[in-house]
Amino acid sequence: MNKKYLYGLFPLLGTVFGLWYIFTATCDGIYTDYVRLVNSYLPDVWNPAKFFVPDVLTRIPVNYLGRILNVSLFGYNTMFDRVLGVLALGLSGLALGSYCSRRKVSPGWFGALMIVLFSLNKWEMLTNGSGWAHFLSFACFYYHYEVMDRVWSGQEKKYDRIRLLLLPFFTTLLVAGPYCAIYSVTVMIACGFMFLLKKGNSRKSWGLNGLCALIPLLLYLWSNAYAVEDHAAPATVPLLVQLRDTPGFFVRFFIKSFSSMVIEGEQAETIFRTNTPFLILGFLVILLYLLALWLNLRYRMYEKTVLPAILIVSGGLNHVLILLSRWIFLQENYGLSSRYALQFQSGILGILLTFALLSKQWKSKGKTFFRIAACGACVMILAGNCYTTYTEIKKAPNRRDSFERMAVLALSFESVTDDELRAGFEYRPSRPDSGAKVRSALTILKENGYSIFRNEFKR
Repeated sequence: MNKKYLYGLFPLLGTVFGLWYIFTATCDGIYTDYVRLVNSYLPDVWNPAKFFVPDVLTRIPVNYLGRILNVSLFGYNTMFDRVLGVLALGLSGLALGSYCSRRKVSPGWFGALMIVLFSLNKWEMLTNGSGWAHFLSFACFYYHYEVMDRVWSGQEKKYDRIRLLLLPFFTTLLVAGPYCAIYSVTVMIACGFMFLLKKGNSRKSWGLNGLCALIPLLLYLWSNAYAVEDHAAPATVPLLVQLRDTPGFFVRFFIKSFSSMVIEGEQAETIFRTNTPFLILGFLVILLYLLALWLNLRYRMYEKTVLPAILIVSGGLNHVLILLSRWIFLQENYGLSSRYALQFQSGILGILLTFALLSKQWKSKGKTFFRIAACGACVMILAGNCYTTYTEIKKAPNRRDSFERMAVLALSFESVTDDELRAGFEYRPSRPDSGAKVRSALTILKENGYSIFRNEFKR
């Protein structure tokens, strides 16, 4: 088989695996975030008043199109959203496949990348279809980084320079939502770096690309200024005060978050009984970050390719962002959550790509230490991700049982109490109006014959 086909085949197989998983572990029916979405946007998904709001960019505009299609074609089936998420993850695989094919990364290393990309360490995002646009945003990020790398390395395709000007606007304003912050900052850092290294018209071009990343970010921040924060956090003091009082909490939160990209948090918590294993594993991953960045500088890899460094910087900045935005919950293990795997995995992909691109050079020059370090890192990362995927496959039937219980409860919602709805649907259970909100959402679905009420509506 021509090796080039593998760069498309592996993402396809990963997508098929992802589809198998969501159909094994979930079923149709609303819960958690869907309660809010149904109450906010259904049944009139065509209503422009719900779209033209000051904070529309924070609501991710592409979601409006997704809801319109879902309601019009599938009667608001949550499985439709989950399928979109898996397909978007497959697009990320294709973007990385395009890069690896162009840079002649070996099939073995590419396979390692795909194992990480399609690992079930992100099970929470896969099973919660309301976050499908986040998978699409990362596909856009990886594609943008690939186009940047093509232009930087002199392998650009027709219209690539135009794509670099337009992609930030499309991605930030329509798709990325809150994920745009690290993406935009990463692109601006990369463009600034390339601006300093280049001269003449090429230098001006990278400056313009950086500006095109800044403008949509500012527009997003303007829209975000109109958003109303709606979360209940136990922290009652400012960040600096909490940092002064409990500095160890922040250190442990940060280091432990890195360990989640080896073994997903839920799995790790069943194995590790103390902080020590989390901290050791997290510290090892941080060392890999530093080593990979140093290798990019030591071997001047950035002169030929910038994508690995971009991914490493993006992954590291996401760890910082989660610390700064989630410390308010005052839980050291909050950064271990599966919902952050999409953000964190960028750095791991960059680390593996760095090792992959240097492996042949190390072999020819007899760099035994680096080869052993790369092999050990790869084994650690793959072993942890494979274990996470294995245990999650075993848990899939139980997760489906949980979804099916919610579906059964939903069908009889009119005969149960608000307290039972609060307990059964995991929607902000600490709030006194939780059950009432669930009842309101289920009433909308039943009156319009959406989701699990489709067959009942037809009768």
